[in-house]
Amino acid sequence: MFLKGERCYTAKCAIERRNYAPGQHGQTGTRKLSTYGMQLREKQRAKRIYGLLERQFRRYFEKADRWRGVTGTILLQLLERRLDNIVFRLGFASSRHSARQMVRHGHIRVNGKKVDIPSYLLSVGEEVQLVEKMRQSKQVLASLERTEKNGRVPWLEYNSQDFKGKMLAIPTREDIPTDIQEQVIIELYSK
Repeated sequence: MFLKGERCYTAKCAIERRNYAPGQHGQTGTRKLSTYGMQLREKQRAKRIYGLLERQFRRYFEKADRWRGVTGTILLQLLERRLDNIVFRLGFASSRHSARQMVRHGHIRVNGKKVDIPSYLLSVGEEVQLVEKMRQSKQVLASLERTEKNGRVPWLEYNSQDFKGKMLAIPTREDIPTDIQEQVIIELYSK
């Protein structure tokens, strides 16, 4: 789920080291999940990846359900267009959690104006910029270097001189580098 930032890219990742449930009986009693259990687990996984609460996630689903098109793809597009996710994808922060904190503390400007709401949905053509005092931060510079090494998403443009990023297009499903099975989530909410 890459909640720990850089650590999950190394051999120290907890999911790679212990690929079983926690607790005394984690290794022994592996039961097959029901269909509902698989759907619920996938929804919980998506919520944790994007750092949302249940009510927020439900609202994004309802919004995606009202729009025309494939509901699962629209749901992921809405989640990817959030300001905290854009800050993470541009490489200003090492995780979505730290990106959310940067936004809440007022370190991000959208089209030159201070925006401190992590759920702000960006539109095509809007620019996201890091404030001047954060440009020398060791964490930001390390995160930008790591993002350069791992690669950027094609629907965002990054200008390294101005610490500025621009949303070029709404991402397609192929452009979203998460392995979420959105159809399973849609089936859960459609019951």
